[in-house]
Amino acid sequence: MSFEKGTLIYVNYTAKVKDTGEAIESTVQEEAKKLNIFDAERRYEPRLVSIGEDWVLKGLDEEISKMQTGERKTVELSPEKAWGERDPSLLRMIPIRKFGEKAGELSVGDVVEVDNRVGVIRFIGSGRAQVDFNHRLAGKTLIYDVEVVRKVETDDEKVRSLIRRRFPGELGEMVEFTLAPEELNVEIPVTAFMAEGLQVTKRGVANDVIHFLPSVKKVTFKEVYVKQGEEKAEGDKETPAPTEEKKEEAPAAPVA
Repeated sequence: MSFEKGTLIYVNYTAKVKDTGEAIESTVQEEAKKLNIFDAERRYEPRLVSIGEDWVLKGLDEEISKMQTGERKTVELSPEKAWGERDPSLLRMIPIRKFGEKAGELSVGDVVEVDNRVGVIRFIGSGRAQVDFNHRLAGKTLIYDVEVVRKVETDDEKVRSLIRRRFPGELGEMVEFTLAPEELNVEIPVTAFMAEGLQVTKRGVANDVIHFLPSVKKVTFKEVYVKQGEEKAEGDKETPAPTEEKKEEAPAAPVA
């Protein structure tokens, strides 16, 4: 039985470039170490995916939707179902002087930002640099080894998963919540008060919850400040999230 659109599942995967065998990414720590792409600052764990909602590459999403819980599969994604074909119009010759003080330090292969777009330098000569604004995996066929770890079933599991999606690392586990029939109350831990983009994070959680749990009409966030040695809060700060009617006015930002 395939998964319906909007089903929340956890998947593990390891991705490589077909032609070269270059390892791109893995959600499994042991695989990342074996392939020499391990990042000590990253948390390795199954990735939350909502079927049919572009949380992963289109081709990967389509293949996962056909799988079952516990199934493992190797899938091949053509460029059009991965990062697209290479577009020659995205190759631009740019005067080196435009790079300012860094002009003399440029070399082929450098990643640069020009006019708010990120590209890679492919050639330098005659006072100009050729910058490639194609995605580095454009035009490449990818191989994914995928495992569907589990399906998120209960409403409490959905809330926890959606919170962990927005709050990175251990913070996602530290956030406490109480789910009522039509309302979700979320308590933010002290360690997250100064986190960068906290308001955006809260808005994202609220929109996610209202989207995946239609019965929830209101999400309230509480930031509790506790005096040392006392169990009760000195003061609460509540930030109501958008109601269902306001959802379109403040959509959650997409995650790559």
